Amino acid sequence: MKRFFFQVIAVILVLSSFWSCSLVKDPLDTYSDISEGVDEVGEYVAFKDKAAVISHRQTLYDQIRDRQEHWYLDLLLVADAHADNAYAGTTGAEVLPFENNSIEGSNSVLARDWTRYMEDVGRANKMIVYVDSVNDNSLTTAERKQYKAEAKIFRAMVYFDMVRLWGDVPLITTVARDITSENIEEVYDSYFPKQSTELEVYEQIEKDLLEAIADAPTNNMANKTIFSKSVARALLTKVYAEKPLRDYNKVIQYADELAADGFALEDDFTNLFGMNEGRTDAKMRNTKESILEGQFFAGNGNWVTWMFGRDLTNYDSNFTWAKWVTPSRDLITTYQAEGDLVRLNESIVYYQTTWSNYYPANNYPFMYKLRSAVNSIIKYRYADILLLKAEALIQQESGDLNAAADIIDLIRGRVKLAKLNSGIRSSRSALLDAVLKERRLELAFEGQRWFDLVRLEKVESVMNNVYAKDSGRRSQLYPFTKYSYRLPIPQSILDQNPNLKQNLGY
Repeated sequence: MKRFFFQVIAVILVLSSFWSCSLVKDPLDTYSDISEGVDEVGEYVAFKDKAAVISHRQTLYDQIRDRQEHWYLDLLLVADAHADNAYAGTTGAEVLPFENNSIEGSNSVLARDWTRYMEDVGRANKMIVYVDSVNDNSLTTAERKQYKAEAKIFRAMVYFDMVRLWGDVPLITTVARDITSENIEEVYDSYFPKQSTELEVYEQIEKDLLEAIADAPTNNMANKTIFSKSVARALLTKVYAEKPLRDYNKVIQYADELAADGFALEDDFTNLFGMNEGRTDAKMRNTKESILEGQFFAGNGNWVTWMFGRDLTNYDSNFTWAKWVTPSRDLITTYQAEGDLVRLNESIVYYQTTWSNYYPANNYPFMYKLRSAVNSIIKYRYADILLLKAEALIQQESGDLNAAADIIDLIRGRVKLAKLNSGIRSSRSALLDAVLKERRLELAFEGQRWFDLVRLEKVESVMNNVYAKDSGRRSQLYPFTKYSYRLPIPQSILDQNPNLKQNLGY
């Protein structure tokens, strides 16, 4: 197979000789988004000056604002509709398999996500690899360190999403050189990388975050859009909760460090996702609970709201077609049984529609945590971190059940729910069930549920039973098994790279 690819590349090289000495059609003596050019001695120059670095840094931040499909839209499809929180919402061939468990490698949603995640990795790598070599004295050492740290946090965020979706993925920390007839053997692995193990990917995420903390910006309570030290700590909390690097002491440590950074629960849950009285703007941004968010404003809003329901700043815009991630009867029943009206009303809203895929058209529920084009998308928030700390306190060998129960009671108290009873507080298994349910009610439609089930190895027990008790869910095509914990690698990616192998079960 490798010989075959060398033969193909060799043919391309012959053809490409008519315009360049490499596979890049635009020669390196011109500047482009991919290649800044070469210097007077023929050395590659990624950034010609400080302005180019600043521009690329902004490109990294723009991914959080302007490219929401893979890290938000599709992640909610996986985390909520592939779990018990939601139905797919539409009957489209690419979306429905997440609900009825028939996902295959040909799924175009997963294919675009893989491609865009890897593009994000490439953007981060460009900054990390080349910022130190920029020949511009106005770019200070402190700035170089900061920008590299921000890029490492961004790369860690990308790989954290990827490794939880697919497990073994290519771990790329360099920038591939152009292929020439002289260096095919040398650069082959850069263009056709092998998969790294799940553990290796987690170790790289850990390394990136630990290195980044020293030089990343300090948390700014007035601006939660920055890849700050606190973002690194939040992600480390989540990383250490996962199986490959599981360390409950470190989960607790980094959760406590976030408290020391000034994070706390917002007093009023409705501040997190609400709008002002006139529905012209978000009720609040940069709450004391928000750790990282993408922010949107009038005239520069967020189109993804169209995919989940109404844009309350433009009520009838794009409301003629069925939306993704329709709240499930099972989730609604769970809210109602708990008497959790605050979070129910902040998470789910009812409108009249022209379709009735899952509910009567005159009373149709929608995900409500992104309710307008000017609401923030919160990527990480402190309630998630606190509940992970509670989980760690329960799971520790010498666990502190009372401390864990106190955290759950704090979360419940904010939405006027009763404290846990003594029977739950004194039982490790009951308390673990309680924290899992609390995470479901607190974090619904925030891209957490599926990963919670995977982390706690509850996929089979929860998902194979939900179809029978949820009358609205489409029929299950395949049972959930030990192979369901990873999603299929897109077939189009496997076709391009002979060094990748499909996950078992697909």
